[in-house]
Amino acid sequence: MKRVLAYFTLISLSAISPMLAGKVLNVGDKAPAFSTLDDQGKQWQSGDVVGSKHLVVYFYPAAMTGGCTKQACAFRDDKSKLTKLDAVVVGVSGDNPEGLAHFKKAENLNFTLLSDEKGDLAQKFGVPFGKGGAIEREVDGKKVTLSRGVTSKRWTFVISKDGKVVYKNDKVNAAKDSAAVRLVLAQL
Repeated sequence: MKRVLAYFTLISLSAISPMLAGKVLNVGDKAPAFSTLDDQGKQWQSGDVVGSKHLVVYFYPAAMTGGCTKQACAFRDDKSKLTKLDAVVVGVSGDNPEGLAHFKKAENLNFTLLSDEKGDLAQKFGVPFGKGGAIEREVDGKKVTLSRGVTSKRWTFVISKDGKVVYKNDKVNAAKDSAAVRLVLAQL
């Protein structure tokens, strides 16, 4: 019986371990360099920002959903304040680039959205994630399907110009995330 129980425990853990794998980043750690597709389907690299600007990386579950829209719109509305604090914001989700483009257009977002369909970035940052999914929304009077490979937890990181994690929030209030980030950046 113990062997059977151990076998099922091993199978259960192996089934979820990809969702939990990865180094958990903490304040003071060097942030991982990363590259992925943006909302225009072009390659985006963190190395193009880190070294000259602070980088705000926020993970969110799914484009064009309630909390995620509130969070994105707050960052959109604070863009000039964040720019004055020498920061670049990127939002990361498991949505494909096409879905991200719809989200950006529908909400008039003025910053880059990054696609993490396989959860590779979430793993690098230690952000938990689970199965993906799809939702239908209307954009410009047309029905569109937004597909995501994974659904990540809502976590936010601030990476300083020297590449260190200076802020990590794994209990993000979507509507207040941008304000919290601005307070951190003002102290750098």
